[in-house]
Amino acid sequence: MVRQKCSGIRRSYLGFYQEMLTHLGANVENEVIRAIYAFPTTVFSHSENLKAVIDGISKIEWHQVGKDGFGDLYSGLIDKSAQDTRSGAGQYFTPRSLVNTIVRLIQPSLGELIQDPAIGSGGFLVSADSFIRNKYSHKEYQTNPPKYQGVEIEKNTRRICLMNTFLHRLDANIIYGDALTDDAAELDKADVIVANPPFGNKAGGQRPLRSDIPFPNTNKQLAFLQHIYLGLRAGGRAAVVLPDNVLFESGVGTDVRRDLMNKCNLHTILRLPTGIFYAHGVKTNVLFFTKGTAKNKYQQENCTENVWVYDLRTNMPSFGKRTPFGDADIGFAPQDFGTDPHLGAFEKVYGDNPEGTSKRTEGEYSFGAQEIEVRKDIMQENQDIDERLSHSRWRCFSRKWITDIKGDSLDISWLIDKDSVDAANLPEPDVLAREAKEELETALNELDWLLAALEGAN
Repeated sequence: MVRQKCSGIRRSYLGFYQEMLTHLGANVENEVIRAIYAFPTTVFSHSENLKAVIDGISKIEWHQVGKDGFGDLYSGLIDKSAQDTRSGAGQYFTPRSLVNTIVRLIQPSLGELIQDPAIGSGGFLVSADSFIRNKYSHKEYQTNPPKYQGVEIEKNTRRICLMNTFLHRLDANIIYGDALTDDAAELDKADVIVANPPFGNKAGGQRPLRSDIPFPNTNKQLAFLQHIYLGLRAGGRAAVVLPDNVLFESGVGTDVRRDLMNKCNLHTILRLPTGIFYAHGVKTNVLFFTKGTAKNKYQQENCTENVWVYDLRTNMPSFGKRTPFGDADIGFAPQDFGTDPHLGAFEKVYGDNPEGTSKRTEGEYSFGAQEIEVRKDIMQENQDIDERLSHSRWRCFSRKWITDIKGDSLDISWLIDKDSVDAANLPEPDVLAREAKEELETALNELDWLLAALEGAN
């Protein structure tokens, strides 16, 4: 009798739940909801577990959440999932504090088309929409709403993104595909592009790269960077998170950077701390640039005149789950600008012009910058400058200097981390490998001795 009752519970709960999911994915009128629930599966295999979840949800005072709160709840679940599970398949979920800072600086507006070609869970677009709704009245928003487009290559991640944008009431077209292929043909020229493209080489490689990418290569980040600056309308602005190799890779990398600086005003680079993404060894940057306009006689040549660099990496703490980077709760009220504990100083020197043309002055010494070691003898960046300025986290470099001295490399650094190691003083690779092997063999011998001792004691 008990077994029959449990079987009945299993059929009633799981059966109805699966039937409901199938209905949502096939029969509802709303196209977005159908896409969210298309071909649904469930992690539940026992009705008892499903019932426990339902009972827990039923205890929540949902009427106190309000319509606008569901999106925030869902975003919180995404953030927690990203922290708990880390990330796979090349996906790196961007810390919300960094997303919000980028949006505060890039300032998306009414009527603009805002894009993310590697949209992930949709954090950039949701944050952009929150910024716009906070800045303008409901009537102004309804009269001239922004438009949103994104591309996501992973089916389940796109499903998460669709739910996230739906709950936040975004009018978004989220394409299931690869922005580096002809799937991007659906995208329009954008006013704003914000993105954190996935790291690594182009996955798989079975599908051909788009034919309109001027410098084809297997480096996914270089391809995404080309897609982004070519995808901007004249006068459009972008902020994109990229790893260090994009700044210094030779060959095609140099061609791409040169083309970027010709066609766009690459006005700002933010060097991010290590450890804020889930691949702790990856060093990243945010590039801010504006597409040249018809009014700019240098639209296709020498659009960049100066590049401002903020070093938020050298001698910064090791960020991670226990030491979060920035404050995710800082929003988009006017008084929020420049208040983030780690990114606020950068916001202030960046200025309030989204195109990076605010009046700027070199010299910013947050986080003990004046105590950081400077090597003027080996760093071209520190030649012939004021001693105090060489300790600043905020510096300006001319395009001429970047071309003549750096060969159009954007790997620009002038401060030395206290934990850094001078590669010139390292032993040869074969010596390092031999030393590592000897240390491992010693450790294994000690483990063998310990195991033998334990077995003897028994």
